[in-house]
Amino acid sequence: MNKVYFIGAGPGDPDLLTLQGAAVLKTATTVFAPEPYERTFADLLTGKEVVSPFDYDFTELTARIKNRLETAPVAFLIPGDLTFYSPFQALINYFGDAAQVLAGVGIANAASARLKRTLDLPGVCNRAILVSPRTLGNEEGMPSLENLAGKGAVLLIYMNNRPLADLCADLRRGYRQDVPIALLHRLGLPGEEIIRGTLDTIVEETAGLDYFNLADPSGKPSLTLVIVGETLSAEVDGSWWDYRREHIWKKRRKGNR
Repeated sequence: MNKVYFIGAGPGDPDLLTLQGAAVLKTATTVFAPEPYERTFADLLTGKEVVSPFDYDFTELTARIKNRLETAPVAFLIPGDLTFYSPFQALINYFGDAAQVLAGVGIANAASARLKRTLDLPGVCNRAILVSPRTLGNEEGMPSLENLAGKGAVLLIYMNNRPLADLCADLRRGYRQDVPIALLHRLGLPGEEIIRGTLDTIVEETAGLDYFNLADPSGKPSLTLVIVGETLSAEVDGSWWDYRREHIWKKRRKGNR
């Protein structure tokens, strides 16, 4: 039986597609790819039927997939991967054993690599929290960004829908100090920008540009990830390495002998 593959496609750069994902993508004759993946993956989609999944309601979409599965595998290019803020779970549940999910390079992984930063750096940050302002405050008792921010916390903020000045004001109250922040705009896509600053300077650094499409009446996604926390500027020297070698890694090596 042909399968429908949900391929983690990373932030949109085809160079970040896994070898497994690339191999499976070759077998599919129909690929559902949201904008702008149909453009950035164009070289890998030559000769295939390429469709935006968001052009159809659920019933129409599942019917189209089932029709294509009669003759060949079907593939979805999932932005990032399935792990966080993915709308594809209902489709995976619907197709059951006929659905197969392939892990991808999530946006958080790509962002950490681009910034060259470990996000839960021992001694600096002891927790990394993924959050979206769109999903906070919808229910009574839900925490706010101010509640989640604080010393030792790194926040990865997806799908921000608040003016940057308001966002920074909330974070400033939570952290109670000026901490580093980075805006990763269109990471892995044409037009990529990385804007760094602190909670007190980032609004000026962005020069008033609308990185979150707040003024766009179409509701087009912003494709801007926000990361905030002390680890973005923390300095780590060789003593960090030597301490762990002496107290952790050497013991492990002895135990394996």
